[in-house]
Amino acid sequence: MYVLKRKTFPMSLMLASRNTSRKPLLYFDEQTGQNRPLRYATNQKSPFQDEQDGNAILEPIIFEDGLLTVPRNNQVLQKFLALHPENGVLYEEVDTKKDASEQIDWIYVQMDALNAARNLDLATKEAIGRILLGARVDKLSSEELNRDILLYARNNAKEFLDILDDPELRLRNIAAKALQEGLFLIKNNNRDIYFNFTENKKKLMGIPFGEDPVKLLMSYLQSDDGLELYKMIEKKLK
Repeated sequence: MYVLKRKTFPMSLMLASRNTSRKPLLYFDEQTGQNRPLRYATNQKSPFQDEQDGNAILEPIIFEDGLLTVPRNNQVLQKFLALHPENGVLYEEVDTKKDASEQIDWIYVQMDALNAARNLDLATKEAIGRILLGARVDKLSSEELNRDILLYARNNAKEFLDILDDPELRLRNIAAKALQEGLFLIKNNNRDIYFNFTENKKKLMGIPFGEDPVKLLMSYLQSDDGLELYKMIEKKLK
């Protein structure tokens, strides 16, 4: 069984089955150092054109709904498909053992992510909620937050585990929460970040087009100039 590698495919697709000047179909032979033309013929014993006689009967090779089934006794077509330049690019042979192994690995990743999400403390759940879910987690009930975190972990398992391993998770949460709580304001059509302290309403930094304000604020808080500000923000948010 062979399957097209495209996510979407036509109802039928005809695979090139012989070498032509318009569509070269060549296999590089390591032993001879030459490109050998390929041709699928139902009455020949070899897929190589130079090993076939002059009475070749050609037959189209058609994928139906993205699939092509080759009988076990059609060894020539199987070898032809193995040598075809589009093998691994346009289509691939179905490997049920490999597919099962990959599915098992993915299930294990999902299980790890769900177990990790289930055992998170509330502060970490809120941090992930602010960073990944884009929601004001302070307005969510604990049940709603737990549900959203678990759903995200199930549907985006690898990304979720990567975020948990991010040493900057706490810093990202502080920056996101500081913006949400109004310690900083984004003004001028999302072009600038301003302080919003009683004693300080000055501009902190500009926001380059397409940049994430949270990441910009994170970078500043990590700098030497922003270290004291980071400590002060932590106290205010507590």
